[in-house]
Amino acid sequence: MNYVAPVILESEIPKAASSLFQHLIDTYASETNKVVSVWREFSEVDLEYRPHPRASTVGEILKHQLLSERRFFGEFIGTPEPPATQILPKEPGAASFAERLAVLARARLQFLARQTVEWWLEPVKFFDVRRERIWIFWRRVLHTAHHRTQLTVYLRLLGRAVPSTYGPTADVTWQGADPTHSTEAAQRK
Repeated sequence: MNYVAPVILESEIPKAASSLFQHLIDTYASETNKVVSVWREFSEVDLEYRPHPRASTVGEILKHQLLSERRFFGEFIGTPEPPATQILPKEPGAASFAERLAVLARARLQFLARQTVEWWLEPVKFFDVRRERIWIFWRRVLHTAHHRTQLTVYLRLLGRAVPSTYGPTADVTWQGADPTHSTEAAQRK
């Protein structure tokens, strides 16, 4: 994927100690770029937007993303993390949250890239069970994708453009994009 303004450039993505795990490093960098591309579409006034009384606000989701990612990586996976009191941005606004996410992700990428096969496969505490670090990592990616998708729905409800995260959207496409919207397209090999 090519992002309009990635926060983690391809040249910044470290090489994994084991090539078997390079996809983890590449995926985390890519997912961070996807999240930031969505967050950047919100204005400051949108942070209090909530589409339903029982739904979280945009600002609550951004805060949750930063804090829960810190917990997953620090408590469960074992990355060095700043204290929880230092995770949230000092300045309010979606852009500040996006920049903070990028800063934290860059440090994690460096640490994760140095880890061995044995480290990734080691079972560690995850809430009240034990899971391999690689399992927890993928659980984190899925959790992040859930909240990113939640926010793309908010963007649509606000009448804003929805950026591309896995391919073309109604708002963003490019030469060579080939979305699958028909059985003919689905049966191509």
